[in-house]
Amino acid sequence: MAIEVDILEDYIFQLSPDLLNTLLKDHTTSKEGEPQRNIFWGTSDYAHLGDGYDYHSPILPHLITGDNGHVIMPRILKSRDTQSVRSRDMAEVFTPSWICNAQNNLIDEAWFGRKEVFNTEHTDEQGRHSWTATTEKITFPEGKTWRDYVRDTRLEITCGEAPYIVSRYDTTTGEAIPLEQRIGLLDRKLRVVSENTTESGEWLEWAQVAYKSTYGYEWQGDNLLIAREAMLISFIEYYERKFGKQPLLKSLNFIAYIISWNVWQMDGLKGVVPDTCGDKIEIEQTLFDGTIERIIPCEGCAKDDIRRHNGTYCFIKDWHAKDPTTGRMGKRIRFIDLIK
Repeated sequence: MAIEVDILEDYIFQLSPDLLNTLLKDHTTSKEGEPQRNIFWGTSDYAHLGDGYDYHSPILPHLITGDNGHVIMPRILKSRDTQSVRSRDMAEVFTPSWICNAQNNLIDEAWFGRKEVFNTEHTDEQGRHSWTATTEKITFPEGKTWRDYVRDTRLEITCGEAPYIVSRYDTTTGEAIPLEQRIGLLDRKLRVVSENTTESGEWLEWAQVAYKSTYGYEWQGDNLLIAREAMLISFIEYYERKFGKQPLLKSLNFIAYIISWNVWQMDGLKGVVPDTCGDKIEIEQTLFDGTIERIIPCEGCAKDDIRRHNGTYCFIKDWHAKDPTTGRMGKRIRFIDLIK
């Protein structure tokens, strides 16, 4: 498939409405037996579009498909005014791919114990940075296997459009990056999977492991959806490159399910769903049938203690632990409980 920087929600919806619904799901606020709760916009950039587009409204399929199919787009395609406002108000600064590559290379240098495992970095006389991917099959140090690498946990904090996870394009220039030159954390895992498997079933099994071990969180709902979509489309692209055909819909649905758990909406400083933390009003009954309103401040905010916020703490999945209620692998845990 051709590399399209702007992934259209209509394309995903046409593959399957359920697929888009999964990518929009917020697992922290969704409750068993109740209607699905979606990620919300988390930005006022779309409020001028009318009902359903304000800051706290959930992102619903009809708001981003059909006639609204170009509402959400990567930062590079947004107006310069919008880019400037988001940089000022939300500290949204996207990183060039060459920097993402250099930092991801440092991670791999530490893991492999050697440099230039996946690519070689270059800087020309004009100071322009680039890289060239290695062409030989990745070899692994003594005592480590390709499966260990695929299983190793990676997290991109405040991920935006997730350029450190998947690098379909440079988020600062909009330039598409060919599959064989990609440098994301997940790109590297999928390269390793493709180099070490031959059958579709085995490839799918280890691609799922790669996705289960790759995490990211983001405040703004539009960025979050773009990140989730990029991870899904990357899955299709790598599968097509390996087997010459699209993966089955059931495989896409399961990958989307993993993504919807592993890349989630969160205030990274507090570990809660954005804007759920703050002063709470408590109504107290008096002796004479009256009421008194008391404002209860957030203890976490007052004491700068991530474990004492009164907001909704975010849940993710530990795919390697058994859920005590279902008996299946994939235990629901609070993100902050992973922080030592």
